[in-house]
Amino acid sequence: MRQDQFLTVVGREEARRRFDEALRPAPVGIETVPLGEAHGRVLARALAAPIDVPPFDRSTVDGFAVRAADVATASETAPVRLAPTGDVVACGVAPTRAVDPGTATTIATGGPMPRGADAVVMVEQTEPDGAGGVLVRRPVASGQNMAFAGSDLAQGETVLRRGKVIGAPEIGLMAACGTGTVEVFRRPIVAVISTGDELVPPGGRLGPAAIYDTNGPIVAAAVAENGCVPLVFPIVPDDEARLRAALTEAHARADFVILSGGTSKGTGDLTARLVAGVGAPGIVVHGVAVKPGKPLCLAVADGKGLAVLPGFPTSAMFTFHEFIVPVLRRLAGLAPRREGRVEATVPVRVPSEIGRTDYVMVGLGTGADDGLVAHPVFKGSGAISAFAQADGFVAIEALADHLAAGSVAEVTLFSPEVRAPDLVIAGSHCVGLEPVVDAVIAEGFDARILALGSTGGLAAARRGECDVAPIHLLDAASGIYNQAFLDESLELVPGWRRLQGVVFRPGDRRFEGRTAAEAVAAIAEDPTALMVNRNTGAGTRLLLDGLLGGRRPDGWTNQAKSHNAVAAAVAHGRADWGMAIATVAKAYGLGFLPFADEHYDFAVVRARRDRPAVAAFLLALASAPVRERLAALGFAVARGESGSP
Repeated sequence: MRQDQFLTVVGREEARRRFDEALRPAPVGIETVPLGEAHGRVLARALAAPIDVPPFDRSTVDGFAVRAADVATASETAPVRLAPTGDVVACGVAPTRAVDPGTATTIATGGPMPRGADAVVMVEQTEPDGAGGVLVRRPVASGQNMAFAGSDLAQGETVLRRGKVIGAPEIGLMAACGTGTVEVFRRPIVAVISTGDELVPPGGRLGPAAIYDTNGPIVAAAVAENGCVPLVFPIVPDDEARLRAALTEAHARADFVILSGGTSKGTGDLTARLVAGVGAPGIVVHGVAVKPGKPLCLAVADGKGLAVLPGFPTSAMFTFHEFIVPVLRRLAGLAPRREGRVEATVPVRVPSEIGRTDYVMVGLGTGADDGLVAHPVFKGSGAISAFAQADGFVAIEALADHLAAGSVAEVTLFSPEVRAPDLVIAGSHCVGLEPVVDAVIAEGFDARILALGSTGGLAAARRGECDVAPIHLLDAASGIYNQAFLDESLELVPGWRRLQGVVFRPGDRRFEGRTAAEAVAAIAEDPTALMVNRNTGAGTRLLLDGLLGGRRPDGWTNQAKSHNAVAAAVAHGRADWGMAIATVAKAYGLGFLPFADEHYDFAVVRARRDRPAVAAFLLALASAPVRERLAALGFAVARGESGSP
C-alpha cells in the first residue's frame, strides 16, 4: 500500500477505510479464566446451559405441597382438612414420601416438590386443626407457587452469546449453570508512549518551558475503558536512537502501539519517520481533514496497528476516540461503542474551516423552553480543561464554513449518563464562585460555570440559557455598577466587592510608587512595555479601556480570558502589565496598583428564581460559611443593593 506523507490530507471516512483495510482488526486471542476472574471480560464463545435451571421442581413459598384437586373447594368458611405425610422438605433435602390424595407435605421455599404434589399452599393460608392435620382456607391452581425444572433455563439453551461483557448478572447466571471456568477474549496489550523533550511525568519537577505529560495518562485510562491493557512506557525524548528502541520494544511486546507527539512536519519530529520503518505496509494515513487532529498518523506494521496522535491533548483525544477506539474494541472482541446522543440548540455562531470536519466541544444547559442548549467551550486543542467543562461535542461537516446561531445540532456525549446540570452560571468568572458552588453541590445539585464574560452572560440570561449571570459592568453615565444593564426579565442580587488594579512584576520601577492611572499614562507611551489585555465583553476589559482612554499600547491585541491568565502572562514575563483582581495578584506574587473597588453581582433570571438549584445558590450566597470563605479570599461581601463604587 502506498505510504502517504504528511499534508497528503484525506477525509475522515477515507482515513478509516485505509486503516481498516490495512489492519483488518479482529480479536487477538482466547483464554480460559476462572469464573471469579471473569467480571468485566468479554465472552469468546456462546454459552449453553449444561443443566436445567432449576434442576428440579421446587417450591417458591413456605407452605404445604398439595394436590390442587384436593383443595379446589377450600374457603374461609369451609376449609379442607389434609393429613400430614410426616415429611418435612427444606432446601437441600430430598422428599422421602409422596403426596397421596388427601395429604400434604410441609415444604420450605426452594425445597424440591415431592412426587404427587402439583401446587403449594402458602403457610399463611392454613392453620393446624388441633388433631395433627392442617386446614387449608384457600384453593390453589395446579402449578401455583412452584417452579418447574428447566423453567428458568432449559438444558442446551443458549444463555449468553459471544461478545457479551460479563457483569454481576452474568456471573450469577453462569454460577447457576455450574460453570467454573469461562472462555474469554484475551485483552489486547496496547503500548502507550509519550514523546517530547518538553514532557515531565506528573509528580515531577517542571523546568523552563516544560509541561506535564497529559496524553500518556489520559490515553492509558481510555485504553483500559475500551477493554485493553495499557502498557505505559517512560517518556521518550526527541532522540532518534532512544525513540527507535522504544518503538521496537513496544511493537514486539504489544498488540497495538499508540504514541503521542511528533506528527507535525518539523525538524525535531522523528516519530512519524521512524514509524514508517517498523514494518510493512507502514504509514497508510498521515493527515486527516478533521479539526482538531489534522496531523494524525496511522500505520500498520506486520499485522499490528500503530497510531501517532497529535501532541495537543484535545487533538489527541478526539482522534483517539474517532479513529482508534473502534479498532481497539474489535481487537478486544467488544461491540462498537454506544454513543449517547441528544439534540440541542447551539445559541451562538460557530465558525469552521471548509474542507475539515470540525469537532466543537459543548457544555449542556436548558433553554427558556426547557429544551437543551449546547454552549460551545472554546479552549483550543492544547487545553485539557475543556474536557472537564464539556459534556460532548458537535461535529460541523467539512462542507460547512460555520454553524449558524440557533441551529439544532446533534451532540455526541462523552458519557451516556450525561445530563444537563441543575444550575448553569454563565458570565464573568471569579475564584469567589467556587465556595458558593461548593455549597450548592453539597446540597445534591449539579452545577456548571461557563466563563462567557459579563456581556456574554447577560445575553445568555436574556435568552433563557442560564440561571445566573455574574456581572461587573460600570455604567459610565451614572457611575453605578450593573443595574443599568438589566431588563425586566432579570433581577440583580448583590454579590461581593473585588478590588481591580494594575498588576506588574515586583521591582519594576515604572509602576512602583505610582497610582494605577499615573502608571498607565506613563507606560502607554513606553515602547519597551508590553501589556496583556482582556477579552472583548469582559467587565475588566471595559474598565481597562476606560483607563487607557483610547490608547492602544503594545500588547493591546493580546486578549487573555481570565484574571489568572493575565497574572500568569505577567508573572512569566510574557507581558509587563495588565489588569486583574487583587486576590489573583496576591496568588501570583505580583505588584498591585488599586484602581476600582468593583461590584461583582448576579443577574438572576426571574422565571427561574424558584427552581430548587437557584434557591440553593441564593441561600449559599447568604450563608455565613460561604461569606467567611469569601472574606478569606479577600472579597468584601455585599450587604445591600448594588450602587456606585
